[in-house]
Amino acid sequence: MALRRLQDRPRILEIAYVATLAALRLFRNGLNPGGLVEKIFVPGERVTKGLIFDCKMCGDCVLHNTGMTCPMTCPKNLRNGPCGGVRLNGNCEIEPDMRCVWVEAWERSQRMPQFGAGIHEVLTPTDRRLEGTSSWINDISSSVNKRPAGWTE
Repeated sequence: MALRRLQDRPRILEIAYVATLAALRLFRNGLNPGGLVEKIFVPGERVTKGLIFDCKMCGDCVLHNTGMTCPMTCPKNLRNGPCGGVRLNGNCEIEPDMRCVWVEAWERSQRMPQFGAGIHEVLTPTDRRLEGTSSWINDISSSVNKRPAGWTE
């Protein structure tokens, strides 16, 4: 699919991410989790992010930290790097015809000057309570986007 190839242009996606986040922050007060606007955002995210990233609608998006590659597309749903079962050719141990999501994330992150270093960060566990919600709204909402109690950097 042509849109899926955009993942191979992580710099362009990084620029789009920064611009979108800046625009949404201007409207922060009207973008509340569970609000009316979210009912519009969710289908939009499902379509656009689904076509480009095979988005699973986790509601806790970390694309900018993972080379614009969705870690939820890993058959093991690993959020913090490869499992150790990466084949010599860079493919997945579970789905041998599929390139390892984390090999792709690493390679793509190297082409992201602003957020590429995020690949080295240990990410918080996916907050499963957010599944099916707008990750954009969750990202800019200070009430949702908090580290779990006891989490240290």
